[in-house]
Amino acid sequence: MRRSETKLEWCAALFVALALGGSMSHAASSGREAESAGTEAAVRDGPAAVRYQVADVERAIAFYTQHLGFRVEQKAGSAFAAVSRGGLRLLLSGPGASGSRPMPDGRRQAPGGWNRIVLDVDGFPSLVDSLRTAGVRFRNDVEVGPGGKQIQIEDPDGNPIELFEPTLREAKLAGG
Repeated sequence: MRRSETKLEWCAALFVALALGGSMSHAASSGREAESAGTEAAVRDGPAAVRYQVADVERAIAFYTQHLGFRVEQKAGSAFAAVSRGGLRLLLSGPGASGSRPMPDGRRQAPGGWNRIVLDVDGFPSLVDSLRTAGVRFRNDVEVGPGGKQIQIEDPDGNPIELFEPTLREAKLAGG
């Protein structure tokens, strides 16, 4: 097996573990397998983060702290900030951040897409109403399914956020 295939499988295992809310122990053991396959790097066992590209770091900080209950952890001028809510650490990379530089093939990193963070919320109807009143952009209307209710909003740069309120306590995203 080629080294790039091993790395791709390891990355896929990490993504699945994080997406399912699992621990990093399986991903870390996969990292050790990759390490024995010729790479010296390994993922540290600990919290993960999501990076969003933003045009204006101050505007993004205001959105996430004022509307969604995040708190500022770190700020580096107008280039970068890290905000957190519960176990989620969100990295906000402005145009001057190293995490915003173009790829070697020239592709530019941009906000948007369909992958998104999902926030477990209480008081779903009143939160949706307050966000609408504040002028927040919505991607869809409330969807109701067997697990609960969800709706997608966008931050000021078009990055998606899903708000989710479970029907049953057992359906909560975080073990709480």
